[in-house]
Amino acid sequence: MFICGKYQLDLTNPCVMGVVNVTPDSFSDGGQYASTNKAVEHALQLVEEGASILDIGGESTRPGATPVGLDEELARVILVIEKLAKIVNIPLSIDTYKPKVMQAAIDAGISIVNDINALQAPGALEVVANSDVGVCLMHMQGSPQTMQIDPQYDDVVAEVSAFLTARFNIVMQAGISSSRILLDPGFGFGKRTMHNIALLKQLAQLRQIGQPLLVGLSRKSVLGQVLGDNKTDRVAASIAASVVAAINGANILRVHDVRATVDALKVIAALRG
Repeated sequence: MFICGKYQLDLTNPCVMGVVNVTPDSFSDGGQYASTNKAVEHALQLVEEGASILDIGGESTRPGATPVGLDEELARVILVIEKLAKIVNIPLSIDTYKPKVMQAAIDAGISIVNDINALQAPGALEVVANSDVGVCLMHMQGSPQTMQIDPQYDDVVAEVSAFLTARFNIVMQAGISSSRILLDPGFGFGKRTMHNIALLKQLAQLRQIGQPLLVGLSRKSVLGQVLGDNKTDRVAASIAASVVAAINGANILRVHDVRATVDALKVIAALRG
């Protein structure tokens, strides 16, 4: 059971986290939902399609992305969160690494902090520890501006596992219970194609840490590379990757194409009985 604020999610079967990018420059849907009204409308559509969580982000973290200032990020996401918190009955997540955005989002009604920096920014750990929200700790080598320049690993699965284990222990020591913690291997964040494939194949090794896994592979460039021509139409590949991730142990799938992913997960659930 994953506990996040007033919500308790049974992750016996994998569930879907729908992506709500309130940004003009996201790699997959930049600008489509940049206004508050469009973002809220899109979020409601994802709920209708079967999303169990909505992940709201105001800053693109694609490779080479330009950082967004604090005030701009707050302006993009807080009103969206406030509006959705009044009309949806599923957990809202904030995709940010900035402690002040985390705090403002918690005050506005979010239930999960989804942090690509694994609460390493000064003050981030304290913000979550002083609340009842859940948290997702992600692995990233480098920063969004540098992570894909030349990522190197001796053993990517072992190194990602060691990092997530260390961060999990630190977060636990800060008073955040294990029932509130998700782990994310960080597909595409400082990893080459071979690193991403190795992590996907060996997700079960990361599950040995003992925490639920969140996986985000939806529409990422690694899928275009696997297809052989760096295609931008990656929907089918995203569904396939989500299915493999679910079979290999992922508990939450962060995706753009919610309805198709939900349908695919229903097939897996039926096969599992």
